[in-house]
Amino acid sequence: MSVLLIALFSVVLLLALLGAAGVFTWGERRLLGFLQERLGPNRVGPFGFLQWVADTLKLLTKEDAPPAGADLAAYRLAPALAAFPMLAGFGVVAFAPRLVISDLDVGVLFVMGMLALTVWALVLGAWGSRNRYAMLGGLRAAAQMLAYESFLGLSLMGCVLLAGSFRMGDIVAAQEGGLWFILIQPLGAALFFLAGLAAAHRLPFDLQESEQDLVAGFMTEYSGMSFALFFLGEYLAILLVAALFTTLFLGGWAGPILPGPIWFGLKVAAISVVFVWLRAALPRPRYDQLISFAWKVALPLALLNLLVTAWIAVGRAA
Repeated sequence: MSVLLIALFSVVLLLALLGAAGVFTWGERRLLGFLQERLGPNRVGPFGFLQWVADTLKLLTKEDAPPAGADLAAYRLAPALAAFPMLAGFGVVAFAPRLVISDLDVGVLFVMGMLALTVWALVLGAWGSRNRYAMLGGLRAAAQMLAYESFLGLSLMGCVLLAGSFRMGDIVAAQEGGLWFILIQPLGAALFFLAGLAAAHRLPFDLQESEQDLVAGFMTEYSGMSFALFFLGEYLAILLVAALFTTLFLGGWAGPILPGPIWFGLKVAAISVVFVWLRAALPRPRYDQLISFAWKVALPLALLNLLVTAWIAVGRAA
């Protein structure tokens, strides 16, 4: 791709992601309304579709005043850190053959790094707010990150071993004409999905902002556009985790009849709907239960899955 095409594609992708995150908020509220036997947004536009536009305009014009005694540098930087790494992560996602901004050799590791950066936003926001509830949420976020990152990377290493590459396109190519890796690596797919829920800070693993005991956790003192950037980062994280899951386990853009980008978008949308469904269906666990599950159950299972996959891969090579 030439520099001009890369710049044009980057702008188009940025606008598409911002629009997709906004539409996702509407879709989630409508789906939650259906699952909980209520209406959801239904006033602004047909079926309430323009509600996300109204909410965006409201947040843009709402006052955003930092609390007294806040660390202004950390307070202002945190919302940007929540959203920008997620946007950068999409720079290595392959939506179709040659339809990628930067086809890095270590694309999977780059996306993992961008997902891990979100915890900095949460801790900075908590520290900068000078609020006890926010600080507790930030400490929870840090401890939770250590717990789920312990098996997040290991859960996808089976796919990397089978494909022989960290490049997104190579992993998709390894699934073309054969079985998707979700059929070969069901345990790895399940563990990755659970870790992805925690990485995106989604219920039932949103204990760093659980309203029943922390008000709003690390976001307690935020409003206006800063508050919106935190939520933008969360919804972009959902889409990024869904895109990575699609690439690793669902064959990426592979599919009959329809163009590759359409198949990729449909798969990402389906995974995102599962995120919403789980939010409506599952209660939050206790914090100690989440940490205990990550270290005592998920991590050993991820190591076992990697060991068996490595044994099979080495056997094939021999």
